[in-house]
Parts: sequence; C-alpha cells; structure tokens
Amino acid sequence: MDKQEYRMNLKDLGYDEKLERFRNEQGYASFGVGRVISEHKERYKVKTADHECDAEIVGNLRFSAQSRSDFPAVGDWVAVSEYDNDKLLIHAVFPRKNMLERQAVGKKGETQIIAANIDYAFIVQAVDRDFNLNRIERYLTICNTSGVRPVVVLNKTDLLDETAVTKLISLVRERIALVPVLAISNETLQGIKELKAGMEKGKTYCLLGSSGVGKSTLLNQLAGHNQMKTGSISSSTSKGRHITSHRELHVLENGGILIDNPGMREVGMTDSTRGLEMTFDDIIRLSKDCKYKDCTHTTEKGCAIIAAVENEEIDRSSYDNYIRMEREKAHFESTVAEKRKKDKDLGKIIRDYKKNKKMRGL
Repeated sequence: MDKQEYRMNLKDLGYDEKLERFRNEQGYASFGVGRVISEHKERYKVKTADHECDAEIVGNLRFSAQSRSDFPAVGDWVAVSEYDNDKLLIHAVFPRKNMLERQAVGKKGETQIIAANIDYAFIVQAVDRDFNLNRIERYLTICNTSGVRPVVVLNKTDLLDETAVTKLISLVRERIALVPVLAISNETLQGIKELKAGMEKGKTYCLLGSSGVGKSTLLNQLAGHNQMKTGSISSSTSKGRHITSHRELHVLENGGILIDNPGMREVGMTDSTRGLEMTFDDIIRLSKDCKYKDCTHTTEKGCAIIAAVENEEIDRSSYDNYIRMEREKAHFESTVAEKRKKDKDLGKIIRDYKKNKKMRGL
C-alpha cells in the first residue's frame, strides 16, 4: 500500500493536512497514525489505515500526563508503533480540534472527556419517558462550549400520535432556536433515511442521551447492521436493561463516523461560560440592561432578567435551568482553584524540605 493510498484511507477517518503537519513538525513521521475507537480502563483499540489493533500508552506519556485529559480519548488521533503480534504502542496524542466534556462523576474539580474531535452531536431523547427540555439545554451547553454543532433527535415517535409529536417539536423550537430538530422512530424507521442522508463522509458524529432512549438501536439503523447489542425498557423501572457500556467509534457504510456513548444520568457543568452564553443568548443579551454589572439575576432590584421572567418574555423553566447551571459552573471553577492552591502549597513544602535537607548536608 503506497503512502498516497494510506493517507486517503486516513482522510476517510477524518484525518487532515493540519494533523499531518503536526506529525511532521513534531518528529512523528516515522510512526504510524491511528484513531482511538474505544477505551476501557486505559486499554485502547486504535483504527489505522490497515486494521484495528489493541493498544496501550508508553511510559513517558503516562508519567508526563498532568491530568486525565492528557490521556487518549475516543476520537483522538495518535502516533503509534507496532509491537508484540500486531499490538500497538501509543506514543503521543495529536492536538484536539475540540472535546466534549462534563464534570467527572464523584470527583470534585475534575472533568471527564466524552469524546474528542467531533463535528456534530445528536442529542437523543425519547418522546415518552425521557423528554426533558432542561436536559436538552444541558447537552446543548456542553456542545456550544466545545464548538460542536448540535442536532436534537426526538426518538420513539411511534409511541405517540402525530399531534403529540408535533407539539413536542414545537416546544423544543420555541425554547431552543436555530438548532435542527428531527423526529424519528427506530420501529417504523420514520426519519431514519433523512437523518442518514444528512450525514457527511469523513465527518464525526456523537450520540448523547440518557440510557434507554434508543441510541444503540439508532446506531444499528444508521450502520445498516447490528454494531451494538440493544436492550428493552423495563416496565417496572422505565430504564434500559442493557445499553452501551463504553464509548466506541464506528465507521458507517455512508462514510460518516459515529461515536456511541453510555447513557449519562448526570451532565455537570465545567468551565462552560461560552456554552452558557450561546445556549441562553436571550438571557445574556438582556443582562446588559441590568442595573448592576455584577448582577446575579436572582434577587437584585433593577435586574432586567427577573423583570423579563415576570413579564413572560423569558421562559421561567429556562431561566431556572440557566441559574442552576451557572451555580454548578461557579462551584466547579472554585473547586479547581482550590485544588490548584493546594497543589501549589504542597509543591512549596516539598521544595523547602529538599532545600533544608541539602543545607543540613543530609
């Protein structure tokens, strides 16, 4: 296989000239190139132009990492070499175009990468049990923070009549402007053909949503065959029995690249100022008319936002959701600052100890 053919195959995976320049400038030209298609407890699977291989990171990359985000994530491009019967070693992670992330569950001040190098995100919700505008705004905010273009996908429309589905679509469009909204059914295949036709070759898409909304079944529909096992909804708990357990990247027959994700019960905000400003642009725009520059939009007299809510110019539920996410973001940022201060203080203690030890001749 010659180099030109090799690069064309990588281009089908989303590889571009910017990544190739980085590879050459950083001295990785002698290494192979691959894209991380799955990750489970620091064990990876990487897709190259030739094949898919299990992979692990080299010691230097492991020990130089400052945080979990320095490790490879699904969607990353990496420099690799072969060893031990077609297994791969990952030597470096190429710069990310973007990354979807949320607060790491149960770990204060830490983030969890959902996926990297994404072009579009399908925000999937079931129209029966799962429909929740506040949750859509949360997913929309993490997309806007990362520069990922969102598409709202309302699934399981076969469970409602046409009038009810139309009403839900209207509710989404009234609250969330300028974001495409598609209604589909994995059972009747309504909207599947249109969704598939809109996917571009070489572009990377990501499925976001709670467990049981039909993400894995949708993946199978878009792929044209069973890529992932699927589960039914428990009638007693209204939750999916078996759904995706880890993130995985799939190359579809139409040339699109799709990353499936486990269902997320929590979508905590990180440093998402840009995302909040884009998602709640009407609130941000009105905030310029507030009496005080540091207005929190909660209790202050002369707050233009509170007045707009009371006059029903702004949806109260959307306002409440905005305030809640702003508080989460502020708490996350303060936790990060506190951790950095503790690390700095610990570093000073260690340096002083080494200095005193040297002066005593120990």
